[in-house]
Amino acid sequence: MADLFTKWRSGLAKTSKTTFGRLATLLGATEINRETWDELEALLVQADLGIETTTEILDSLRRIVQSRGLTRSDELLEALQAELRSRLDEPPVLAWTNKPTVIMVVGVNGSGKTTTIAKLGQRFRADGKTLLFGAADTFRAAAVDQLQVWGDRLGVDVVSGAPESDPGAVAFNAVQAGTARGVDLVIVDTAGRLHTRFNLMEELKKVNRVIGKALPGAPHLVWLVLDSTTGQNALQQAKAFKEAVGVTGVILSKLDSSARGGFAFAIQRELGLPILFAGLGEKPEDLTPFDPDAFVHGILGK
Repeated sequence: MADLFTKWRSGLAKTSKTTFGRLATLLGATEINRETWDELEALLVQADLGIETTTEILDSLRRIVQSRGLTRSDELLEALQAELRSRLDEPPVLAWTNKPTVIMVVGVNGSGKTTTIAKLGQRFRADGKTLLFGAADTFRAAAVDQLQVWGDRLGVDVVSGAPESDPGAVAFNAVQAGTARGVDLVIVDTAGRLHTRFNLMEELKKVNRVIGKALPGAPHLVWLVLDSTTGQNALQQAKAFKEAVGVTGVILSKLDSSARGGFAFAIQRELGLPILFAGLGEKPEDLTPFDPDAFVHGILGK
């Protein structure tokens, strides 16, 4: 557990130093006053928790201060830690009840989607699962090539099509191939979609429907990769994807490069979606199952 907390603390150093690291100074051995609340509010907003989440946290802390009779600002830190932790759900246990279980991975261009799929592949291979990748991002040749390189490295077959071919056809073929070969998991990469482009989101809906025709009930999971460096801006993306294709879970990429780790709380509040994994570095093993306790300790620099 100590090693786990160390990894998260290192991965969240940017968020901690930029924003939450100022807590030690703010919540020193002084009396709780109006300035304390104003500065704490500014800090939480700067950490990208969002106005609504920040307001709810402050209201809850004020009630705690009143009910417990707290007077010193350093007593607020423990209450804040507990309050932050209460706003993060435990991610669900991944149970592969279907064979194959089809995972559709979505996200905007530049979110780290294809790299994340490769890291997931390595993780699941290490767990003894058999996999197949579907390279349905046919509009970006580099994405297909990138997935193929990773597939060769991991010993995972990749089903792809010609450049700019129908992504639905590639996804259909990938699911059918995975079913015929009896693999445990089929992970389908999709083209990066701008949530503001109606026609592109309609294309994504089509891929989703076609997967269901290849295997009734699929995709069983739809995972959205969000670039942590975009912070609150990613929320509108997430809402659009959730509405379009029924996202079931979120993966936070580039969390180690972001000073906006606080937006994880906004994701939980605004979307009600579980955070499944977080990218805490460049190496494949740095894609880590989300741990709410380690996350809160990490952003607080504890």
